[in-house]
Amino acid sequence: MRYAIVIEKGRTSYGAYVPDLPGCVAVAKTAAKVRKLIAEAVPIHLEGLREDGLPIPEPETECEYLEV
Repeated sequence: MRYAIVIEKGRTSYGAYVPDLPGCVAVAKTAAKVRKLIAEAVPIHLEGLREDGLPIPEPETECEYLEV
């Protein structure tokens, strides 16, 4: 499966989340570190859903960039 992630720069850190996996988030001081952490978080999140007998959400979010 291929899930979209969103990375946002805050005042003192970066945050990342997966729109199709509510609750799957990561925070770090750098963009590189938050990418690493969210990549680790997704499989752990999916494993937790399986262990709890919950359905695995299908990836549905699409990402595009708009030139202005």
